[in-house]
Amino acid sequence: MGYKLQIPKGYQPQLNIQETEQAIKLIKDFFELSLSSELRLRRITAPLFVKKGSGINDDLSGVERPVTFPILSMNDAEAEIVHSLAKWKRLALARFEIEEGYGVYTDMNALRPDEVFSNIHSIYVDQWDWERVVSNEERSVDFLKYIVNKIYSVFRRVEYTVYERYPQLKPILPEEITFLHTQELADMYPNLSPNERETEVAKKYGAVFIIGIGGLLSNGEKHDGRAPDYDDWSTETENGLKGLNGDILLWNPILEKALEISSMGIRVDKDALNKQLAIAGAEDRKELMWHKMLLNDELPLSIGGGIGQSRLCMFFLKKAHIGEIQTSIWPDEMIEECKQGNIPILS
Repeated sequence: MGYKLQIPKGYQPQLNIQETEQAIKLIKDFFELSLSSELRLRRITAPLFVKKGSGINDDLSGVERPVTFPILSMNDAEAEIVHSLAKWKRLALARFEIEEGYGVYTDMNALRPDEVFSNIHSIYVDQWDWERVVSNEERSVDFLKYIVNKIYSVFRRVEYTVYERYPQLKPILPEEITFLHTQELADMYPNLSPNERETEVAKKYGAVFIIGIGGLLSNGEKHDGRAPDYDDWSTETENGLKGLNGDILLWNPILEKALEISSMGIRVDKDALNKQLAIAGAEDRKELMWHKMLLNDELPLSIGGGIGQSRLCMFFLKKAHIGEIQTSIWPDEMIEECKQGNIPILS
């Protein structure tokens, strides 16, 4: 069986299909405008694919295969469907000559065919990708938290706006988001897996930001994987901890699990890129176009991330499956099981 599925006992959608589509439009429009004004971001157009071998496409955790295809009019040169736009956005900051303190965002669509289908995973990815120019002094945990708090304030505004339109969808987000480092999580729950730790703290606090994803913990393991060439997960910060990146997690009471809404962070500078490529055994990437530009000071320092559109709508509309939000391809068996569990899957 090529999927993982959880059917919440007694699940009943609080909005029908027509109401859901209207609510998705409300959330996406209001969130996009609010995020743009809160972080001072300009909307730009994003690519669906990039040239293979340019170093622009993201490697995510390093094992996912991009969808690749030949271009007939370019002598069958190969292109890749994007995984996300973490590195492409820094090129855009330079191209548009964005000033410090300002940035860009885009409505990103991607394909990740190696994803295992689940309540929150699809091969189709839609997210708001954003990137903002920072100064060298802003490459700190304090600034990272400052930006996270701004994003979280947008979440709470959207949640209340949805409640105003649909009173049955009562707000549940806490007033503040809690910050924890991956090492602190490991110390708190040494006998639990990373996913189990996330569930515990998300349930406890309602909303958490987990710092330092990608680097090694004191036990020699990683909380989760991160590519070595966009987020900075190696810079030492405070109390011997490392990392200027992380994930925003919200407690999902429908599935009774942590729901990752955003992966983000301060991006690598030259020193962090060299260090992380060495750690990952990927120093050959220095010969790629994007990496050469960064090492030659042709790209600005930045902070950025992706915010899942379908997952955000899923959370605010209290849905049990991401397939209630987006139209995608699903295994026939999953569709039938969802139907039996009163989960209307779009396909």
